[in-house]
Amino acid sequence: MAAMPPGESSGEGGCWHARSVEEAVLGLGADPVAGLSDDEAAARLRRHGENRLPETPGKPALVRFVEQLVQPLVLVLIAAGTVTAFLGEWVDAGVIFGVVIVNAVIGYVQEGKAEAALAALAKSLAAETMVLRGGDRQRLGAHVLVPGDTVLLAAGDRVPADLRLVEAHGLQAMEASLTGESTAVEKHTGVLPQDTLLADRGNMAYAGTLVVSGQATGVVAATGLATETGRISRLIAAAPDLQTPLTRKMAAFSNWLLLVIGGLALLTFGVGLMRGEAPFDMFMAAVALAVGAIPEGLPAAVTITLAIGVSRMAKRRAIIRKLPAVEALGSTTVICSDKTGTLTENEMTVRALWAGGDLHAVSGSGYAPEGVIGEKDFPPAIDGALRELLLAGVLCNDAGLSRREGRWQIAGDPTEGALLVVARKAGLDERTLQALFPRRDVLPFDSVVQYMATLHEIEGVPMVYAKGAVERLLPRCTTMLAADGRELPFDAATVERQAEALAAHGYRVLAFARRVGGDELSHAALATGLVFIGLVGMIDPPRPRAIGAVKACHAAGVRVKMITGDHAVTAEAIARQLGIAGEGARVLTGRELAALDDAALAKAAHEVDVFARVEPEQKLRLVQALQRNGEVVAMTGDGVNDAPALKSADIGVAMGLAGTDVARESAAMVLTDDNFASIEAAVEEGRGVYDNLVKFITWTLPTNFGEGLVIVAAILAGATLPITPLQILWINMTTAVLLGLMLAFEPVEKGLMHRPPRPPQAPILDRLLIGRIVLVSVLLLLGAYGLFLNELRQGHTLAEARTVAVNVFVVVETCYLFNCRSLTRSFVAVGLFSNPWVWVGSGLMLGLQLLMTYLPTMNRVFGTAPIGVAEWVAIAACGLLAAMVVGVEKRWRGR
Repeated sequence: MAAMPPGESSGEGGCWHARSVEEAVLGLGADPVAGLSDDEAAARLRRHGENRLPETPGKPALVRFVEQLVQPLVLVLIAAGTVTAFLGEWVDAGVIFGVVIVNAVIGYVQEGKAEAALAALAKSLAAETMVLRGGDRQRLGAHVLVPGDTVLLAAGDRVPADLRLVEAHGLQAMEASLTGESTAVEKHTGVLPQDTLLADRGNMAYAGTLVVSGQATGVVAATGLATETGRISRLIAAAPDLQTPLTRKMAAFSNWLLLVIGGLALLTFGVGLMRGEAPFDMFMAAVALAVGAIPEGLPAAVTITLAIGVSRMAKRRAIIRKLPAVEALGSTTVICSDKTGTLTENEMTVRALWAGGDLHAVSGSGYAPEGVIGEKDFPPAIDGALRELLLAGVLCNDAGLSRREGRWQIAGDPTEGALLVVARKAGLDERTLQALFPRRDVLPFDSVVQYMATLHEIEGVPMVYAKGAVERLLPRCTTMLAADGRELPFDAATVERQAEALAAHGYRVLAFARRVGGDELSHAALATGLVFIGLVGMIDPPRPRAIGAVKACHAAGVRVKMITGDHAVTAEAIARQLGIAGEGARVLTGRELAALDDAALAKAAHEVDVFARVEPEQKLRLVQALQRNGEVVAMTGDGVNDAPALKSADIGVAMGLAGTDVARESAAMVLTDDNFASIEAAVEEGRGVYDNLVKFITWTLPTNFGEGLVIVAAILAGATLPITPLQILWINMTTAVLLGLMLAFEPVEKGLMHRPPRPPQAPILDRLLIGRIVLVSVLLLLGAYGLFLNELRQGHTLAEARTVAVNVFVVVETCYLFNCRSLTRSFVAVGLFSNPWVWVGSGLMLGLQLLMTYLPTMNRVFGTAPIGVAEWVAIAACGLLAAMVVGVEKRWRGR
């Protein structure tokens, strides 16, 4: 392969994993022995730039604030305020514009950090690293690294750039945040095929990943944006900010509302002119109609209902970063979940021990040493081959186990940590055993031989313990331990069958062996003559609550898909345990996805529920394919590799505990307990929020339409307006706050999670609700206008007649409010006092109406006048009649 110009080849285009060490060193102009000279490094730094990810400047604060004001609903509110100011009613205009400002501030605060993902990604690169420069080892800031630099890695280091390894001694790296691989990845220096997937490139170390064991030397192949982390950064930047289902529907609804209001106002103005009315009077009438028809309280109601949803979700361990995301989960039809850390514990756990021909199940999950070996009531004796297996797992081990801040944690390789935990479950403490049988020598894990060995002295006799890949240790064994500890001839076929059976469950299988006697510890000395001890099967187990949550999602009509970077066998096993996939379900790998065109991908995205060995771009493609299929997609994840898909999904859900900053900043929602079960709870709350918004809209629109109809009727009849623009504003603003907003506190109705998801294209209001709105609007017209005319016929003043009309609107709205507590059932069925705020709001509203009717100051301001008992009886009758009619309509439609 032809060498590339020294120091000029950086980035993905180099395919460094497909080149030999010599070709990579030559192509990168590197010197693994002495490193680059300071002058050459400085020249390359000028050429390639610093090893940083650029922080894309976010939108200016003023622009973000103004964007809150140009949403259709807010424009409706601004129109109402402008009309009110035009009428000279400065107090009312101030109130309306105050609502606009409050809406904007809430949205601004909620979304202020939405564009911080790239900044968080930049911080994920290492701060300092050990580098060879001019023959000397130097600790330099990672930002000054250049292609061709030689970097020295050791356990605990964070990889500072993408490296092609030129030497590796037992190096293992945790790459879960980049690839989704749940266990430490063994590294080597060999050559790999060019089409090797990112997660399988064992001869590369990638920026931002963590070294957990061993040492290595690597030459820098890519820095900054040219790294794999940088490639993900570009995907995040390119991913559009999608509107949620609610914002899309509310925008369409608001535009429709504006057209209807504008059309009615023009119609009113035109009809009046045709009847010979004065243009100014008709203009004022049209203004009154517009003020009446605009639902001034709707934007505030939406914002406050969503904010209440934020509070409820926080109590259920879901933190909302973007306000409309509250409802988006309620619209979700598909949840695409990462496996590691979301559906699973992200803590390797031993589930099976095979020693002396006996298989022992192990209970418990995670790093907490809670659980038992075998049956709880009949535990096996911890002796013979079983004890020797546990002892080997503790002594041939470099990890540590400790309890910090009330939580068990491991230091080192998660696989080795799991061996310490299972030993604790058997009553074997690793610190005691390591003190009794100290290590004399060690052969670190090597990717070539694929095993590790340690030398100890036990009761004065040298003892070697080895652990590693089944296929590498078994050929070295000549005998095996029986259950009682006796040595028997080695039965390789039986051991291999058992190893295959454990692997079929998705377990990672390790073999253990020992050698008694001999002070030499070398690969040659371990080539034969080992005593086979047993097998250990471990897995990153499903979260117990996740199983029930998946079942609940399925009952709610929400499909759950697993998209992981882990191996296909492991993914399938976990998916079966969770109920995501059945026996023999199809699993698609990243390599198979890469071969699909968009049409085939859309079909696969619909039909398949488990995707394994998936790379960041493929997660993004899957989310987008589902969206093209008309799905509302929630995507969960915790790693850097999940961030592009999190941002592109209808709602991105990141993990708060184990998640990276990048994932959290790209998501609309963060789970504080990293538990999939919290997503199911959030879906329920999201559906409840949407229900309450629909209830509010169903409640408020009859008032607006009724006011509009009353004004149109008066104009068509050539009569005086029954209600003035100022009275309309009073009705709309006070009832929206004291009555309508009380619906935001409605608890989730029973059976909510047994409904199918709403069709993504379904409008906010269906035909049934539109019919109910029209029905109540007509009832308001008949009640308010009828009593208004009746008052005038009886010789009452215009002020008294208008006071009656205003009170009809308020009382009917109050009675209808109880109808709207459930859109399908009687309010008695949902519990008379399950939402006490409805009673509080109704009481306050009626109190205000008494003040408006009888307080002289308010009479002067609003043009009202005191009315008698007979009028109140008629008003109450209108309210009760409206509530009864809607109740009958519900029952009739529900047959």
